[in-house]
Amino acid sequence: MILYISPIPTAFIQRDIEMLSPTFKIIHLNFTANPYLLPVYFIIQFFQLLILSPFTSKYLCFFAGYHTVLPVFIGKLFRKKVIIECGGTDAMHLPKIDYGNYRKKWLKKATVYSFKNCSLILPVSNSLVKSTYTYDKDSPKNQGLLHLIPDLKTKIQVIYNGFDIEFWTDDHREKSPFSFVTVATGISKKNRALVKGIDLVLEMAKTFPNYSFTIIGDREFKTTLPNVNLIPPLNQKEIREIYQQSQFYLQLSYSEGFPNALAEAMLCGCIPIGSNVGEIAKIIGETGFILPHKDFALLHNLISTLKEKDLEPLRKATAQRIKNNFNYRLRKDKLIEVLK
Repeated sequence: MILYISPIPTAFIQRDIEMLSPTFKIIHLNFTANPYLLPVYFIIQFFQLLILSPFTSKYLCFFAGYHTVLPVFIGKLFRKKVIIECGGTDAMHLPKIDYGNYRKKWLKKATVYSFKNCSLILPVSNSLVKSTYTYDKDSPKNQGLLHLIPDLKTKIQVIYNGFDIEFWTDDHREKSPFSFVTVATGISKKNRALVKGIDLVLEMAKTFPNYSFTIIGDREFKTTLPNVNLIPPLNQKEIREIYQQSQFYLQLSYSEGFPNALAEAMLCGCIPIGSNVGEIAKIIGETGFILPHKDFALLHNLISTLKEKDLEPLRKATAQRIKNNFNYRLRKDKLIEVLK
């Protein structure tokens, strides 16, 4: 039996569980993202792990943090393999926008302890291992696990995210011209909105009033801009419908490991426009557009020139790029191989 341990439930975690369940018995344990509830959840988790330990062969954890301290400790104590999937906030330090586990003393200690003492680290992108951050000149350039934990000796194996190419499809309908969509949860919190680049999206909406912008994922977020359509969290079929009618997908994040929504939108024929952070440029390749630095003048110029470009070949190329490089089967096979 494998215990899958995460701080909060996400669609990404559910996809991994569905991917692995035919091969392994999986029990999913959630922790908490609420700092005030940490003492209670540490006690609950301790007894959960203790009771299930005789039946557990491995621990698979999503992100490193408070929720991985006890699994790593108990794993070492009982000589059970503990694997941590590194996803982003646990390998980045961006104090300007208050992002990353390393900005808080005890969260940093929990993260470093977990990575140093687990059996294997599975980042979703190479940028989370070691990278030079150039998107914003006022942020630390040295990012990734090997920069933030210089004495880290744990084995690292990158396994990219994978996507269901049968579900996320372009139905070849006529796209609404100059319609832009982005998916971002939690953006009613200021620092989360900055992480997801929503400030740039709103600035675009002000500057291009004849273009339409859709933001999916946070029912509490508000704006008065008439050309911005705010939509609460949706199920995957509803999100796919919006992708299939939208011409562009915006991933203007200040930080990302491997954004799932970007790849899913590309499979649905959205032309991607992304920031030069994390694995975004590698995901997009030559099938879209990259903003090299956080500079609205550069973004304005990029958006202004879209009218002059032949966009139809890009629409066709985006889906093919994800199919070729980041499909569901590739991730599934590699995860199963590691867990066996």
